[in-house]
Amino acid sequence: MSEVQTETAAQDAPPPPRVVTISANAAKRITQLIEMEGDATMRLRIEVVGGGCSGFSYKFSLDNESREDDLVFKNHGVEFVTDEVAIEMLAGSELDYVEDMMGSSFQMKNPNASSTCGCGTSFST
Repeated sequence: MSEVQTETAAQDAPPPPRVVTISANAAKRITQLIEMEGDATMRLRIEVVGGGCSGFSYKFSLDNESREDDLVFKNHGVEFVTDEVAIEMLAGSELDYVEDMMGSSFQMKNPNASSTCGCGTSFST
């Protein structure tokens, strides 16, 4: 009987929030990149595009355009956007910026990804 309750509880679990967050390290690096561009109106755009070895890839860019389907978020004083299509695959994710002996990179911690490639830039759901 407890198995049935567990299965039911898992089915009734709420979907991840339609929110994307960034870590303090990512916010710091994004701020540096915007300062290097010399345009304080820029913000990070997080997109999901088809391709990559796992089916989808993350795309990060700086821009200052607004699109009709933009969802705007702000963490650690940094504004960033994604769109209605991407949020379905990114909901509940956190963007981090990691520096280690191998180099530095933005890394998405995505609870919706069922698998990722070795380099961490592509995923499947």
